[in-house]
Amino acid sequence: MYEARVTALRGVELNVLNLDESAEFYRQSWGLEFVAREGGVMYLRGGGAEHHILTLHEAPRASLHSINFAAQDSRAVDAIHAKLAALGVDIVAAPMARSEIAGGGYAFSLRTPEGQILTVSAEVRKHETVFNDRSKPLKLSHIVLNVEDIEKQNRFFCDTLGFRLSDSTERMDFVRCSADHHSIALARGHGAGLNHMAYEVPNFDGLMRGAGRMKRGGFNVEWGVGRHGPGDNIFSYFVEPNGFVTEYTTEVEQIDEAIHMAGTPEFWAKKMPMPDRWGMALPSQRLREAMSGKLTEEHNLRCEDIISRKMAG
Repeated sequence: MYEARVTALRGVELNVLNLDESAEFYRQSWGLEFVAREGGVMYLRGGGAEHHILTLHEAPRASLHSINFAAQDSRAVDAIHAKLAALGVDIVAAPMARSEIAGGGYAFSLRTPEGQILTVSAEVRKHETVFNDRSKPLKLSHIVLNVEDIEKQNRFFCDTLGFRLSDSTERMDFVRCSADHHSIALARGHGAGLNHMAYEVPNFDGLMRGAGRMKRGGFNVEWGVGRHGPGDNIFSYFVEPNGFVTEYTTEVEQIDEAIHMAGTPEFWAKKMPMPDRWGMALPSQRLREAMSGKLTEEHNLRCEDIISRKMAG
């Protein structure tokens, strides 16, 4: 039976103040590769077949631009759009061929109840070659969003978009659209924003090698190396030049739909009172501030002040 649904997390798009400096970080330190540049937009790929997993937009302020998901084909894109439109979801762009975007495809865009823009696409070109460097990301694993109303956002992703709940803790809900434990996690916050984005590397050795490359580049490990509870994934967290939090992760739990039961906040509080299964790693204060969006906002204000001074002088 044909079922139109979101099938995977495809990529993330960020607004950045300095496109060239941001691209330099993601290429040289983080390990992505250049795909294309079109004016003030740059596309970067990981080691897998996905055409691009990160899109950088030069903009007046650093912020989350949008999140991209995959569907089976153009028929599924149309069906998902029709369902959401009938439910009154805010449609930003109707389904259309996206020839102006690197990789092409057929897509539509929508807005969540808290304002994040999501794009659902199909028939995007794939790469025929893949990387063999285990220290570099294969794909975008998941994105964590800070949300004002976690119950409302959970209902939107699960009831409206068809995601499934994997686990809940006192602070976060983890939802999936593929076999990966979570494609999106929703963190209780004081407003909508980007908490962090996680990129999957092939194995533990690759994660350590990637973390070593970051340290050599002057970027400290702000949390890790550790192993999470929900998702069971190994992690190391960093803060990138725009103040965004970016994570290397590996060994993400794969969900068997036939037998999986979502853990409750009570279950996780009893099973794992610390945020690291190994009991070794705690997030730095700097990471906490970055996850809240404070560092990105400070970055924006500094850049605005520099621009104002230059204009005044």
